[in-house]
Amino acid sequence: MTYTSAKTLTFEEFLAQYGNTPRYELIDGELRDRSHTGPHESVAGNLAGRIFMEILQNRHPWIVPKNCLIEPPAAEATALRPDVIVLDEEKLSQEPLWQQEPIICNGSTVKLVVEVISTNWQDDYARKVEEYAFLGIPEYWIVDYRALGGIAFIGKPKQPTFTICHLDGDEYSRHQYNLGQPIYSPTFPNLHLRLDDVLPR
Repeated sequence: MTYTSAKTLTFEEFLAQYGNTPRYELIDGELRDRSHTGPHESVAGNLAGRIFMEILQNRHPWIVPKNCLIEPPAAEATALRPDVIVLDEEKLSQEPLWQQEPIICNGSTVKLVVEVISTNWQDDYARKVEEYAFLGIPEYWIVDYRALGGIAFIGKPKQPTFTICHLDGDEYSRHQYNLGQPIYSPTFPNLHLRLDDVLPR
């Protein structure tokens, strides 16, 4: 995670300067540089493809946009940019900004968010868990394929971990999976997936 400037930005300033640049997001006015490696993008792309195939096979009215920001209404100067996001296409008409910008304000539009862990693991394991739960997003995947997260989040000894956060009331219950273990997703119960399947080659 890189903080690129000491100057804080408003959401509007961020959108004007960095809205079309996928490497950046904004948290509490602080610009986060999300510059990712090729292996990171490989994992994210692999997951997006598998999710998209599952959507098609089950004929869900959902989409997986290439680029999308989430503006949590309760958080000031924050624009989150998940690595993968699944949206309910039928609810996009209720999104106030969608026709002009790929921005989601209502958590009810989102079916799933995925964060592939890089150096910003503190945001993904803590801050975003709170934000996504507060928005009411039913499922959040944290894919820590390099075991970068703290011991408090992935245990000891540290090993590659796939965490499924499923909304239970207003908080997430967490289920962790390691290499070789079949992963269960409440949103995609028929998806056959293991962490091994999405690791970069």
